Amino acid sequence: MPGGLSPARRGTMTEHGPELDYRFTLANERTLLAWVRTSLGLLAAGVAVVHLAPDFGPPAVRHVLGSVLAGLGAVVAVTSTMRWRVVQVAMRRGEALPPAWAPLVVTGALAVLSLLVLVLLLVGGPT
Repeated sequence: MPGGLSPARRGTMTEHGPELDYRFTLANERTLLAWVRTSLGLLAAGVAVVHLAPDFGPPAVRHVLGSVLAGLGAVVAVTSTMRWRVVQVAMRRGEALPPAWAPLVVTGALAVLSLLVLVLLLVGGPT
């Protein structure tokens, strides 16, 4: 690259390095917003399990499941914002992007919760 800058970086300087091509900044922002939507979906699922599914297992199980879903939604909201910032700074500095562990954690947590729900549906039945 002429001048040593990657295609994502432009000439104007900021406190973290050269200004990015707006397309990369907007792509990073869209990724953040997708994670925020996932967080809202998890929160809505938690509320729905507790308040809209009274026949789904004992109340204590519903509350635990709803709390785990809402908690996972909060974790996703916080970590996605932190990830957005880290990626933005890395792009400005021309560094490699850090590994993404959040998709693995969220997928694993949802797989475990799905198995729990499956067990409740097969074994528990309506109360």
